[in-house]
Amino acid sequence: MENVLRPLAVIGGALVITIVVGWAADQTVRRIAERRPEDPLWGLLRRCRMPLRLVLCAALLRAGYPSAKLTHGHGTVAGQLLTLALIGACAWLAVRLATAVVEAVYARYAAGDRDPAKMRRVRTQVTLIRRVVTAVVGVVAVAAMLLTFPAMRTVGTSVLASAGLIGIVAGVAAQSTLSNLFAGLQIAFGDIVRIGDTVVVGGEWGTVEEITLTYLVVRTWDERRITMPVSYFTSRPFENWSRGDPRMTGTVFFHLDHTAPIDLMRERLHAVLKSTLEWDGRAWSLVITDTTPSTIQVRALVTAKDADDIWTLRCVVREQLVSWLCREHPYALPRINTAPAPGLDDAPDRRPAPPTSEDIGPGPGAS
Repeated sequence: MENVLRPLAVIGGALVITIVVGWAADQTVRRIAERRPEDPLWGLLRRCRMPLRLVLCAALLRAGYPSAKLTHGHGTVAGQLLTLALIGACAWLAVRLATAVVEAVYARYAAGDRDPAKMRRVRTQVTLIRRVVTAVVGVVAVAAMLLTFPAMRTVGTSVLASAGLIGIVAGVAAQSTLSNLFAGLQIAFGDIVRIGDTVVVGGEWGTVEEITLTYLVVRTWDERRITMPVSYFTSRPFENWSRGDPRMTGTVFFHLDHTAPIDLMRERLHAVLKSTLEWDGRAWSLVITDTTPSTIQVRALVTAKDADDIWTLRCVVREQLVSWLCREHPYALPRINTAPAPGLDDAPDRRPAPPTSEDIGPGPGAS
């Protein structure tokens, strides 16, 4: 009977202490968060209550299981399992604490700085820092678990003796992975590309949706996802439309007939821009940029605050001006001439030459 009551008492006592201490810690953090709503750290720390309870329970059971006086075989297995559970719970708690601190720092920064470019840069760095911390804690936890086994300690001596050769082989085998890992850190702290940036890679236009230590996800305008290794962005040129100042200048080209009313078209463009919310009012123009034997090329220049607005504005300008030309000035649209131009017969080089004396002949009385 005593062999049954002792383990139950140890387990029950550990559970009671865990529940009481965990509840008290959660209530304390909640009250502090209510008193300091401007500080997001305390609200984020409440996410740590589950790993904290697991750490408390595992630690209490690990410390109290000898009092249960289990048999030698059962005691060794129980002690090993509790040690592994305690290491895993501590790693989980460390990751949650680090995540809460990093996200609290980002939230405090976001509340004080409204610059979109800086916000994207900090968010990218925060995301990668969180992933690095998680990876490091995970590796350390796995190593600590392996070292709890006596066999692994014995093998460790021989492993250290051949560490140089293993390091060389691992470096060669993981060359691509390591290059992506360092490229991810370079992107995070070198400010090359950030989450939310508008980029053009491989001829595809899209927005950076996710950045990890090894790959980057670009969401295209048609909602496709392109996954690319982060080393691509450190070894090849690419277009970043929102780096620094997100404002952009766009152009719309029209191929029209030579008789197109440029002045009226310029006035119409200005009227369209003034009625469009996407135009930021910085600049606009409409000029003839090229001519061909059958058409002229007219360029409309517009500005907007970011890449999304400039795309929408270009489509609106193109649609409105084409509709206006079709409705009010259809003669300005490009066409193939199959008849002489008006007034061609009156051109100086096409008028008939005046008659000469030879054409008229000798006058009266000539012999």
